Amino acid sequence: MVRTALQAGRPVVALESTVLTHGLPRPRNAEVGRRLEDVVRAAGAVPATIGVLRGRVCIGLSPEEIELLCASTVAVKASLRDLPLLAVRGAEGGTTVAATVWAAARAGIRVMATGGIGGVHRGAPEDVSADLPVLASTDALVVCAGPKAVLDLGRTREWLETHAVPVVGYGTGDMPAFWCRSSGFPTDDRADTPGRVAEIVRAQRALGRPCAVLLTVPVPEEHAVPRGDVERALAVAVRQAEAEGVRGAAVTPFLLERLAAATGGATLEANVALLENNAEVAARAAVALAQAPR
Repeated sequence: MVRTALQAGRPVVALESTVLTHGLPRPRNAEVGRRLEDVVRAAGAVPATIGVLRGRVCIGLSPEEIELLCASTVAVKASLRDLPLLAVRGAEGGTTVAATVWAAARAGIRVMATGGIGGVHRGAPEDVSADLPVLASTDALVVCAGPKAVLDLGRTREWLETHAVPVVGYGTGDMPAFWCRSSGFPTDDRADTPGRVAEIVRAQRALGRPCAVLLTVPVPEEHAVPRGDVERALAVAVRQAEAEGVRGAAVTPFLLERLAAATGGATLEANVALLENNAEVAARAAVALAQAPR
């Protein structure tokens, strides 16, 4: 299906799978995985969920493969560095933004939707997600709700600026922060329609720069979580992570789980809402990109 769509020049949207393996509880993860694909189809594009099965990077998982990955208790949070290791072990993995964007680009898919990107971790400026350098070196439109709110948003925004990754707000000039509609940091520009997004991406590609355009979309207002509530709950969760010795790739899933509990599930519902919203925006942008420019 995905190969046929690409050969026919139809719009395709890549979807990451770490949110299914590590970001959402079972069985909600499989429900969301199916729903995201449905949202992309309804908006006129072809979904391509990407994941690692038996060590192989699979682009365009079948419904059965999505179920298998969502049910796995041993799937790895697979960033770009993990792909050769999983290949040798023949293991399963949910692909992060970095791995998904890279794999999608290799297959000729230039639009990708996710929840929030990784970035610079709080209290550890040397801990930089692989998402960021991949964004700075890959031609793609990446649609997200901004960086995850558990990160150092200021340092993450500075990293993107330093490495010349254009940050565009969809209907906003304020970069959103995952569950929160505002981070307090400005975007480089704003786009109010899919057509405008397509214009920006085409202009970027015309310059020949191998760099992503990061389209940041605020979480739907009715599902947004107040920034103050997030910060209070996050402060407690960070202390818990430090006390329990949580490190590296395990930090973000740990914090997401603790914040969902602390907010009575509000962050979980916001996460699902923004994932669906981003998938729709990405699909509409992919459709606009597939059309001949006016």
